Amino acid sequence: MQFQIECIESKSEPNQTQYSKFVLEPLDRGQGTTIGNALRRVLLSNLEGTAITAVRIAGLVRSENIRGEKGETRFTTVNHEFATLVGVRQDVLELLLNMKDVVLKSYTAQPQIGRLNVTGPARVTAGMFELPSEVEVVDQNQYVATVAEGGKLEMEFRIERGKGYRSVDKFREQGLAMDLLQIDAVFMPVNKVNYLVEDVRVDGCPERDRLILEVWTNGSVTPQEALSESAKILVDLLNPLKDISLEPFEPEFTSEEDPASQVPIEELNLSVRAYNCLKRAQINSVSDLMGYSQEDLLEIKNFGQKSAEEVIEALQRRLGIMLPHDKNPK
Repeated sequence: MQFQIECIESKSEPNQTQYSKFVLEPLDRGQGTTIGNALRRVLLSNLEGTAITAVRIAGLVRSENIRGEKGETRFTTVNHEFATLVGVRQDVLELLLNMKDVVLKSYTAQPQIGRLNVTGPARVTAGMFELPSEVEVVDQNQYVATVAEGGKLEMEFRIERGKGYRSVDKFREQGLAMDLLQIDAVFMPVNKVNYLVEDVRVDGCPERDRLILEVWTNGSVTPQEALSESAKILVDLLNPLKDISLEPFEPEFTSEEDPASQVPIEELNLSVRAYNCLKRAQINSVSDLMGYSQEDLLEIKNFGQKSAEEVIEALQRRLGIMLPHDKNPK
């Protein structure tokens, strides 16, 4: 008997986050935990999402002298997270945190650029963003900042698609402008997953499992879409294991892969004179020696007849290798 899946509860929160509760039954004993754990791991780590990864912020900044006294105020671009903007309630660090929480949905794999230009007084929300046609805001009322009268806030931010959590410490891009502030990116569209396995009786048989799966998303995807995509990922992952043909492995050795040719010349136990001459000629292994004939050995600098005979004898005695007598053609 194949199991059935049913969505017994579904709701959307005011901030556009979504929740659904699914029941899968009946499953063979033990399969509830297997399927529930596998789906949970894929839902939380392998689904693609959209996030803001870098922000450029411009506004009214008041300069300070070495004593901390306030100086002139001018409109400029900030280049570090600890700056403050005149007329904006949030400092730059708090602005970056609010931008990190903005939930977007992108329909393209290419990075996109969004913009914001606000003059106070204003309560800035994500609905005020100027976004390309491939990107949309999930919650138009998501709070970003408060700008007082006379204040001004301009931002330009980069939007990317990805998986999981990307920390700036590990993935900091080099060569970016100093005023482009990178932030940790949370791409995960699924916020939370719970699963529970219960015993269920089918046709008088109590040895069956019922899997109850609860999924919370950030609103960029529905729980149904997230569950379907995660199941597809698992199927694609396991599909190559369906048809396995086991064939005996027979290693093939060519002349270049002959283990004897990889023996270092140190194992030939040559005299110091013969060994040093070979090393100076960049001959480090038996495979290097096999490119020489007996006459070629005599042309090595300071390599006499006695040393050549010693090498030829060592190769024949230890490895059964005989070098050709005539000189190799160049």
